[in-house]
Amino acid sequence: MAFVMIREAKEGDCGNILRLIRELAEYEKLSDQVKISEEALRADGFGETPFYHCLVAEILSAPGEPQGPCVVGYGLYYFSYSTWNGRNIYLEDIYVKPEYRGQGIGSKIIKKVAEVALDKGCSQLRLAVLDWNKRAMDLYKALGAQDLTEAEGWHCFRFEGEAMRELAGK
Repeated sequence: MAFVMIREAKEGDCGNILRLIRELAEYEKLSDQVKISEEALRADGFGETPFYHCLVAEILSAPGEPQGPCVVGYGLYYFSYSTWNGRNIYLEDIYVKPEYRGQGIGSKIIKKVAEVALDKGCSQLRLAVLDWNKRAMDLYKALGAQDLTEAEGWHCFRFEGEAMRELAGK
């Protein structure tokens, strides 16, 4: 029986993280939107001032099993700030390979992010989910999350590319 360990990502994990990011994008039917490179992940997450932090779920083989450690999931997060509540943590991505789902790995990742949030004095852990991903929504609700679209009517927006350049006057 394999054992799962949730640990902070290391710079050497960037290739596995990128592979999982691409799998997540494919699952979400948004593969064409992945533009990030392994080099950018390395620079942005492991430089002097990291833009993000990441946890990985690693399967450790039992003694005598031939396969070595294998990264099967990740949770990528960063810190943000609420003018109403102060420090927040935002879970940008959480993903577990399909063949490892249903074993509590996703819950372990989320719980570890919550632990980090509390250790850093955050009052909220925020995340977003696509409206068709009922399995994920059910998990988040079961863990105690509140659906802000249902409860408060919030919608998420983004500016990117040309719209962002135009907005900035560039």
